[in-house]
Amino acid sequence: MNSRRIEVPVRIYHEDTDAGGVVYHANYLRYMERARTDWLHERGLDHDRVASEYGVLFVVRSVEVKFQRPARLGDNLLAVAELAGVRHGLMLFRQSVVRGTQSLVRAQVMVACVTVKDFTAAVIPPALAHFLGVEG
Repeated sequence: MNSRRIEVPVRIYHEDTDAGGVVYHANYLRYMERARTDWLHERGLDHDRVASEYGVLFVVRSVEVKFQRPARLGDNLLAVAELAGVRHGLMLFRQSVVRGTQSLVRAQVMVACVTVKDFTAAVIPPALAHFLGVEG
């Protein structure tokens, strides 16, 4: 696993699926959120610490999703998040949900840095950028 990528195991349960045993489309966003949250956690941070120590939050600005194949009840998947780029207060993640070698869902997720005080756009603080390994 490289420093810009994380893979998070996901097992599919009844609660994830419709009556036909197929994963409900919105659940893929939850799996991808888990991967991004674990990406942050792997760096020793969580959302509360980022807010309290740096005065900023990370929020999803946009998501482009391409559904390719369905996941089904009982599947063992991986939710993947890879930091693809950083510009000022934005981080672009390339994400996917895979089953073995099959890509089920691909997404590009733009995450914005905003102030805790009033949710206005902010540049990622240099100390935080260094800590995240996203400087420059």
